Amino acid sequence: MSAKVAALSLGFLVFSFEFSPVCLAQRPARPEIKNTIPSVSGRNPSALAEGKGQDAMPSIKDLMTVIDKATAGNSAGKDWSTPVKLVIIFTGLAILPSLLVMMTSFTRIVIVLSFVRRALTTQTIPPTIAIIGLALFLTLYTMAPTYAKINTVSIQPYLSDKIDFAVAAVRAGDCIKEFMLRQCRQADLALFVQMAKIEPPASPADIGLHIVIPAFIISEFRTAFEIGCLLFIPFLLVDMVIASILLSAGMIMLPPMMISLPFKLILFILVDGWGLLAKSLSLGFK
Repeated sequence: MSAKVAALSLGFLVFSFEFSPVCLAQRPARPEIKNTIPSVSGRNPSALAEGKGQDAMPSIKDLMTVIDKATAGNSAGKDWSTPVKLVIIFTGLAILPSLLVMMTSFTRIVIVLSFVRRALTTQTIPPTIAIIGLALFLTLYTMAPTYAKINTVSIQPYLSDKIDFAVAAVRAGDCIKEFMLRQCRQADLALFVQMAKIEPPASPADIGLHIVIPAFIISEFRTAFEIGCLLFIPFLLVDMVIASILLSAGMIMLPPMMISLPFKLILFILVDGWGLLAKSLSLGFK
């Protein structure tokens, strides 16, 4: 009987890690988004090798050039003064961590990884810094297409003096908003539109960022908790099996968590838990 329950637990574990994005497919249909951003042209292998392709992510050198150019003085006198631009740039850099957490895929990923550590009952293993680091690099991986589009329609035209800083900022914001709208649940968008007491827009792309951002955050919280609940089920079954065996053997003073921990770790390793988790999280973003 115990062998059957253990096999059932293993089956639940494989199912949860392999099909955790299923809960995403069962959400209400997301609103269609009109793409007002120019399409990205084909790849140029030689240019991509140098990090200058149109669909390549912006390099550190390009970002530093943007900051240097935005804070440089303008002899024509038609732009903002350098001190004002410096204040704006450094204010943006100060709130950059918050933007990274709340406007990207980082929120969902770090919550799911925290759920996994909690379900394994390994206390601080992996350490928090490792969880945050993995979430950060998975965020860069999942956000790479969006960053490439920002580089194409915003950063490179600004560095080529085709657009000014204001237009570049608006285009970058539109790219981020397009990503967030793809992940938002329609019910969350409708909720914040209703609370804002504004007329329903003709297209989701017409919704302001002050409405899209909180709707996106709530949607990410809901999705992360759905995945976390699915991940908890197999580990909970293992704890129940171990607890029932110890109780039947009369070892009521022995903590079941101490015995179930190695079994949960073995099951997690056998099903390649970290690989399946990273795959599920990456494929979960549209």
